[in-house]
Amino acid sequence: MGHCVSKPSTRDNDDDHFSKEKLGASNITLVTDVDVWEEKLSEADEAGKIALVNFSADWCTPCRDVLPVFRSLAEQYTSLMFLIVDVDELPDLSTSWEIKATPTFFFLKDGCELDKLVGANKEELRRRTEVMANPSTSSRSFVSGSPDKPSSQRRTDEDTKPPNQRETDENATTQEIDKPSSQRTDDKAKVQNVNQPSNQRTTDDKTKMQ
Repeated sequence: MGHCVSKPSTRDNDDDHFSKEKLGASNITLVTDVDVWEEKLSEADEAGKIALVNFSADWCTPCRDVLPVFRSLAEQYTSLMFLIVDVDELPDLSTSWEIKATPTFFFLKDGCELDKLVGANKEELRRRTEVMANPSTSSRSFVSGSPDKPSSQRRTDEDTKPPNQRETDENATTQEIDKPSSQRTDDKAKVQNVNQPSNQRTTDDKTKMQ
C-alpha cells in the first residue's frame, strides 16, 4: 500500500510502465487524450457499465506495484470497464478530478462518482471492485438492538401500525418510565402472580391472611 504525491527528480530505466505487454488485459484502455476519455465514458454509459478509472503515473512505484492486481481484476470482471489515465499526459483532466496522489481509483457510472480509493491498497481495491461488479454481495448494516431485521424493515413495521396503536405504545412506555421504581417492582410481582396456577395463588393468599 502507498501512493505518490510528487514526481521524482530521477527515473529508472523502465519507463514503459504503460506498454501493451504490461497492461495485458484487453479490457484495459490507456487514456492519453481527452477524446479517448470521452469516447470510453460514452461507451460505458451506453452499455450501462461501471468504469473503474486508475489515475496513474509511470514513474510512481506504488502504481507499478498495484498494476498486476488491476490487470487481474480487468480479466476477472469483464462486466466493468477499466481505464488508466496517465496524469502526465492529461494534467488538466487530472486536476479537474482533484488528483492529489497516485494511484487514485474512481468507480464511475453515467459519468458520476460512485466510489473513490486513494493509494495502492490492493485488498481494498479487490473488495470494492467485487462489490461494484456484484452489488448483491454488499453487506447490510443493522441497527443494534434488532439484528434480525434491517433498519428499513423495522421502520416499515412501525409505520404500518395504526396511529392509535402507536400512540398507545408510546403512552404505555412513558407511563412506565414515570413510575417510581418501587411501583414498577410491584407491577412485575402482580404479573408473576397472575402467571401462577390458581391453586398456588389460593395457597399464597391464605398464607398472607394468616
